[in-house]
Amino acid sequence: MSKSVLVRAKEVFDTEIEGISVLRDNLGTEFEELSMRCADTVRSGGKIILSGIGKSGYIAKKIAATLSSVGTPSVFMHPVEARHGDLGIIQKNDLLIAVSYSGETEELLVVLNPAKRLGTPLAAITGNPSSSLAKMCDLTVPMPIPREACPFNLAPTTSTTALLVLGDALAMVLLDMCKFTETEYGRLHPGGAIGRMVTMRASDIMRGLDRSALVGINASVRDTIIAMSGARCGSAMVVDDDKHLLGIFTDGDFRRLAEKHSDVLELNIKDVMTVNPVTVNGDALAAEVLKLLEERHVDDLVVVDNDKLVQGFIDTQDLPGLKVM
Repeated sequence: MSKSVLVRAKEVFDTEIEGISVLRDNLGTEFEELSMRCADTVRSGGKIILSGIGKSGYIAKKIAATLSSVGTPSVFMHPVEARHGDLGIIQKNDLLIAVSYSGETEELLVVLNPAKRLGTPLAAITGNPSSSLAKMCDLTVPMPIPREACPFNLAPTTSTTALLVLGDALAMVLLDMCKFTETEYGRLHPGGAIGRMVTMRASDIMRGLDRSALVGINASVRDTIIAMSGARCGSAMVVDDDKHLLGIFTDGDFRRLAEKHSDVLELNIKDVMTVNPVTVNGDALAAEVLKLLEERHVDDLVVVDNDKLVQGFIDTQDLPGLKVM
C-alpha cells in the first residue's frame, strides 16, 4: 500500500516538474515585456495589481506578497470585490495583471472593462493565448503546460505550480532590474528571523571583550584554560599587547592535546594554538556570519574591526537564543 502511495505521489512530482520545464523552455519576449512594464510602473510611482479567482487567485495573492517583499509595490484585488468598490485600489500609473489559466473566468473578465475605463494598462498570464482574457489585455504572457497532475486533467495542480514559479521568476527579475539590496530587504522585514538575519550585525550578536577569554602569546595552556573557565566560554583568543589577533585555542584543541601529552597544561599556548583563525568583521550581517560558520565548520568566530583588532567572538551556542538560526 505504501509503495503505491509513494509511486502516485512521485508521479505528481514528475508531472509538475515537466510542466515547469515546459514553461521555462517556452518563456519568451512576452515575459521580458511584462518585466519591463512592471519596472517602469514602479519607477513612475505606480504599483502592480494582481487579480484572479479560485486557485489562481490564491497564487496571485502570493505573487503580490512576494513582489512587495522584494521592493516591487504590489497588491491583490479580488475580482468580485472590485465590482463593489475595490476598483478604488487602482491609481494613476498602476499596472493590472490578470491571471487565469483558462482565460475564460467570467468573474475576472467582467472587471477588466471597468479597469480599462480608468486608463489602467492590462496584462494577462494565461494558458490560452487565444482566450477572451488575452484579447482584452494589452500584453499576454502565455503559460503552457502539458497537463494537470489531476487524473481527470481538471483540478488546478501543475498550472498553479507553474504560475507560482512564474511569479517568483518575475519577482527575482524585478529585484535585479530595480537593484534591490539586502539592506532594503531588511527594512521591509523588521520582524522575525529573516529581519534579524539582514539587519543585525556581527557586533550585535557577539560576546564582547568583557565576556571573552583573551591571553597573551606567552601564556601556558593552564593559564588559557583558567581564562576560558572564568569567561565561561569554549575558546580563548591569543592576542598581542594591542589586541591584534594571533591565534585561537578551543576546548576541542585541549581534549585532543590531552590524549597525546600528559603535561598538556604546561605547554606554551603559542606552540599549540590555531594560527590565522576564521574571523569576521563586526559590520558583517548576521546572514554572512551564518554562512561563514556553515562553510568553515567552526563553532567560534572571532570578530575584528577594520584594523584587525579583536572586538569579541561569536559562539554558535548563543545563536538560537538570539533567534538568528
